[in-house]
Amino acid sequence: MIRVPSPAKLNLFLHITGRREDGYHELQSIFQLIDLYDWLEFSQTASPEISIDGLSSVDLEHNLIFKATQILKPYAKAFSGLNIRIEKNIPMGAGLGGGSSNAATTLIVVNQLWQCGLNIEQLAELGLKLGADVPIFVHGRNAWAEGIGEHLTFIDLDQKQYIVLKPDCFISTQLLFSQKTLTRDTKPTKFCAYQLKPFNFGNNFEPLARSLYPEVDEAMQYLDQFGIAKLTGTGACVFTEVTADMNIDEILAHSPCKAYLVNSLNESPLRHFKVI
Repeated sequence: MIRVPSPAKLNLFLHITGRREDGYHELQSIFQLIDLYDWLEFSQTASPEISIDGLSSVDLEHNLIFKATQILKPYAKAFSGLNIRIEKNIPMGAGLGGGSSNAATTLIVVNQLWQCGLNIEQLAELGLKLGADVPIFVHGRNAWAEGIGEHLTFIDLDQKQYIVLKPDCFISTQLLFSQKTLTRDTKPTKFCAYQLKPFNFGNNFEPLARSLYPEVDEAMQYLDQFGIAKLTGTGACVFTEVTADMNIDEILAHSPCKAYLVNSLNESPLRHFKVI
């Protein structure tokens, strides 16, 4: 049995810079990996089936872990059945990339278990078919993202702590994208501009999330008392950077919803994973 962590991410900002003819949106963002983990356990089985435990709320055909195994099947030189058990700690629908991270973790581990022989670039390309956020977790490095999220420039970011709140609601990404008032023409920028004035960079979905979901607005108002609150991705979670003058225990204790204290990661624990 192999047990491995599957990390979450924050979008330190998210700008929509345009819309393509195929309906996809062009964006710019920074992906910051954090030490909030799901845990996946992989056990090879005698039967040829792929079974997944711990995520009964998602149908198998819609489960990104299962989809990741199916996309690797044509490359398998040593196929075996698998039981994959997930210990879910990253909240779903939160904008923390849990599902994408689980898919990437599965690609990395099963590629080795089945002796598929694919390199990281090939795995990331396959991962893009599962979701725009999957490649960042395959590469396991913080990145400046453009395109629909697939054009990645790997970057070094300072070590920081963040307080993350998960409002008690599930945001519909489709609903946010469908809003006519969504800003889709933010002027493209550069990483050096972010480095100079990071607090000027926000999330184009934030005003919509706050107006459509009162729980998100409440969480942001709460965090704004202590720092600058931001929405991550198109999910429900909001976060703020920890500063020296914050009473972290008090902030966490009086949060209006579930709260996490997380650390930034320089790279994913899976970046140099090898099956022993």
